[in-house]
Amino acid sequence: MARIVIIEDDEALRPMLAKTIARFGHEVFAEQDGRAGLQRVKEIMPDLVITDMVMPEKEGVETILELRRDFPAIKIIAMSGGGRINSADYLDLARKFGVSATLAKPFSRDELRLVLDKVLA
Repeated sequence: MARIVIIEDDEALRPMLAKTIARFGHEVFAEQDGRAGLQRVKEIMPDLVITDMVMPEKEGVETILELRRDFPAIKIIAMSGGGRINSADYLDLARKFGVSATLAKPFSRDELRLVLDKVLA
C-alpha cells in the first residue's frame, strides 16, 4: 500500500480518482489545487503525487518544480486533458521536469492501474 496525493481541480474527477485508487489498496488524499496539494505533501510525505497540469491557483508545472526541488524522492504522475494547448504538450513539458509517468485524459481504470503499478514497483 502506498500513500498517494491526488491534485485535481475537477470536482467530479477528483473523488472518482480517489475512490478508484483507494480500491486498488492505497491510502489516498485528494486536493483541489497545487497549493493545497503541496501543503498535504509536507504533512504526510506520500510515496506518490498525481497532479493535473491545468489548474487554478498553482499550475501543474509549478507544482512539479516545487516537488522536485523540495521532495526529490517523491514519485510524480502528471495528467492532462489539455486546455489552451494540446494535452501532449503539457505532458511533454512534465516529462522534461522529471515526472515518473504521464496520463492523457481521458484514461481508463486499467490504464491508471498499469501506470500506478509501474511507478510504484
